[in-house]
Amino acid sequence: MALPLFQYGSAEAGKFFTIEKESEAAKLFGLDRVGPIRFALQGGAKEVLAYTVSSDVEAESFEEIREAFESRSFNVFVFPEEISAEERANTKAWVVRNRQEGKHFLAVFGGSNADDQDPAIGNERTTQLADDYIVNLITGAHVNGSPYSSGKYAPYIAGLIAGTGINKSITYAPVQATDVGKRLKNSEIAAALQKGSLLLVHDGEKVKVEQGLVTSKKKIRAIRARQAISTDIPRTAAEAYIGKLDNSADGQAALISAVKAYLERLELNHVLTDIVVTLDPERKSEGDSVYLLIGFTETDSMERIFLTVRV
Repeated sequence: MALPLFQYGSAEAGKFFTIEKESEAAKLFGLDRVGPIRFALQGGAKEVLAYTVSSDVEAESFEEIREAFESRSFNVFVFPEEISAEERANTKAWVVRNRQEGKHFLAVFGGSNADDQDPAIGNERTTQLADDYIVNLITGAHVNGSPYSSGKYAPYIAGLIAGTGINKSITYAPVQATDVGKRLKNSEIAAALQKGSLLLVHDGEKVKVEQGLVTSKKKIRAIRARQAISTDIPRTAAEAYIGKLDNSADGQAALISAVKAYLERLELNHVLTDIVVTLDPERKSEGDSVYLLIGFTETDSMERIFLTVRV
């Protein structure tokens, strides 16, 4: 997962660092500056791609962040804290543009402590950020007696998403927190889910994610499966097939067979089912271009159980 750093001690500015352990981050940036990285690793991220932001002017720094991460591969992006509404909008546009250009990742956002006290404010932020590739956390958390806003706790959620397999859901996943910043009523929880917000709840024993949703109200699990497919197939084609197969009936059949084999492996791992791979009938595959039509159904998780009790 990807994380820009605004505070990084004596580490070199304008540079990427790949962090797998908190001790590595502490040595590089100082123990008092590794909170966002600590959260990401505790959440489950296998590694954190951290970038030390060099610009001092705020607008320039965010532009620098987006440009720097353009050339790097990652599956989830998050800021270390809440950012302005303007930069949230700019980052949303960046996520959308990258998707259109073939770069697929989720972005996680949060808000301030003040925002977290009113779920309506968080839900409004969700509406503004509505997109298949964006997650908006609207509740903060208490960790070891210290309160963290949803913006500052967002790296934990980003790490949780990054570290969860695409055949798993983060719904009801427990998090390392002792309480939530604000305990919501059932009606507030239902309203937040209807908006597509991601929230934490205290169930009486532990703090957990209520439901793994992106701001478009779709399941994170389903979107991550689509992202993996949209990333892996072009990459595999580039490595093994582009420039190596003739664009003939035999070459096209070989490509279709390879794509089916990849999707069937995902099917065995309970990611998807109902696989269809054919040449796109709407566009003619000729010259050096091949157009494939790929269809499948994402496998969902059991997330809601309804009981009818008869006496």
